[in-house]
Amino acid sequence: MTELKTTQSIPTTLHLRSEVQPSDVQDVRRIVEASQFFSAAEVDVAVELVQERLQKGAASGYEFLFVEHPVLDQDRLRQQVIGYVCYGEIPCTVGSYDIYWIAISPDHQRNRIGQQLMQSVELAAKKLNARRLYIDTSGKPLYTPTRNFYVRCGYNIACELADFYAPGDSKIIFEKAIPPH
Repeated sequence: MTELKTTQSIPTTLHLRSEVQPSDVQDVRRIVEASQFFSAAEVDVAVELVQERLQKGAASGYEFLFVEHPVLDQDRLRQQVIGYVCYGEIPCTVGSYDIYWIAISPDHQRNRIGQQLMQSVELAAKKLNARRLYIDTSGKPLYTPTRNFYVRCGYNIACELADFYAPGDSKIIFEKAIPPH
């Protein structure tokens, strides 16, 4: 497990883990729903990816990193998932990886946790011989902060597909080259 440091006024050690656990199904649902960015169908897709990883293991093609925060629960310290990223090699490619989902609990946003998680997924993908990472997002104004976040993380717009998700809702694809080992 890797440790991440937050930039909050009170430093808190966060833990990063890659093993998927059954409890992650509900944690992912909670985090994605809390964002209020996604439809019920999109939330279901995020949860299905966790379930598929639990059922098929590495053969699912989905890799995960979970950020955990220590919380005191009934006088017992436990780890609570506050963010995650799901990524994997794009089928029929060599070294091209998609970041399918990244979400941080709204209570923990703006603390650089998302940027640290992006750096962690880039390192993990590099170890898997990734050459490029891709991220798809909506062109709706609601997603402007998301697109700005990807730019701050060093991603560039590769293309925009007009009216992809719906009339007036384009698909914007970001990319980032991963330097070789």
